[in-house]
Amino acid sequence: MAPTLMPVQEILQSDVVPKGYLLTKDDYQLGKDGPPSLMDTATIDFSLLYSSSPDELAKLRVALTSWGCVQLVNHGMPLSLLDEVREMSKQFFKQPLEEKEKYSSKGEDLEGYGNTNAVQRGSLNWNDKLHLQVYPEDKRQLQFWPENPRHFRTTLHEYSKKNLMILRTLLKAMARSLNLEEERFFELWGDENEDNTHARFNFYPRCPMSDQVVGLKPHGDGTAITMLLQDKEVEGLQVVKDDRWFRVPVIPHALTILVGDQMEIASNGVFKSPTHKAVVNPQYDRMSLAMLFIPSLDREIGPLDELINEERPQLYKRLKDYGQVYTQSIPSGKRPIDMMKIN
Repeated sequence: MAPTLMPVQEILQSDVVPKGYLLTKDDYQLGKDGPPSLMDTATIDFSLLYSSSPDELAKLRVALTSWGCVQLVNHGMPLSLLDEVREMSKQFFKQPLEEKEKYSSKGEDLEGYGNTNAVQRGSLNWNDKLHLQVYPEDKRQLQFWPENPRHFRTTLHEYSKKNLMILRTLLKAMARSLNLEEERFFELWGDENEDNTHARFNFYPRCPMSDQVVGLKPHGDGTAITMLLQDKEVEGLQVVKDDRWFRVPVIPHALTILVGDQMEIASNGVFKSPTHKAVVNPQYDRMSLAMLFIPSLDREIGPLDELINEERPQLYKRLKDYGQVYTQSIPSGKRPIDMMKIN
C-alpha cells in the first residue's frame, strides 16, 4: 500500500522541508545542466482543426511528432468556465484540513484528496491532489466529490462534458494528420460509457527550497491523451526534448495537450509521449487540472496496422490494461513505455 503522508500544505506551516522531499541521486535525472529554455510552443487553432484546415493539421502533426505537446486556443470552451474551474480548485485547497479530509483517499483507492506518493526511488512529490473519476458516470464515487465549494460538482460535470467533446474532435484531427480514416483513433477511445476519464486537481504550494524539490517527478503519462488546464499566472510545466528541459509557457485561456503513452503505442511511435515534470515556485502557489483520458482496461492497445510497414516496423507490443505495466515500472524509475518496446 502506498504511504499516506501529511498534506504538503500542512508541512509548509513549519517552513521546514522534510528530508524525504529533497532531491537525491536516486531521482530520475534527465536533461542537460543549465536553466531550461522557453518552449517554442505550437499553438493550434482548434476551430481550424474542426474545419479540416490542411495547414493547421500539418502544424498539429509536426508538434505532436516532435514535442508531443501543443496548446489549443479557440477551443470553444467558455473562458468564464475555465476561470470558474481554476477558482473552485483554489477554494477547495484553501479550506481547513478537516474539511478536505472528508474526501481523503481510502487505503489503496486512487480517488480522493491527499498526498499519497507511490512507492518509488528518490524523493517525494511536492504537491497535494484531488483525484476523481468522471467517466463512465456510473463509476463516479461521489463520496470523494466535494460539496464545498457548493458549485464544485456541477462545474466539474460541465467541464468534463466539454473536454470530452474537444477530445473527440482532436482524435479525429490527429488521425487525419496521419492520413488515416478520421474515426481510427476515436474507435479506440472516446466512448464515455466504456473508457475511463479521470480529473486530477494538483496543488503545488510555494516552497522555500524550490530548487531542491520537485512538484511532480519526470514521467510520461499512461493515458491516451492528457488535457491540462494550467494555472493562469504561475508557470511550472516543463517537457524534455533532445535531452533538454523546456518551460511550457502559460497561455491563460489555452488547453495544454500532452500525448500519452497509449497514443504513442497506437501511432507506432509517430506521436511522442513527452517526459515532463512540474516545478514549484518559491513565492507563489500553483494549481493545475489534468483530464486523463484512458482506454477501457478490456480494450487491446497496439500499433495500428496502417502505421506498420517495411520502413517503420512494429515498435511496440500489444496488450490490455497498460495501467498494470505503468504501476509495475514505478519502483524501478524506468519509463513504462520502454517496457513495451519490441527489442
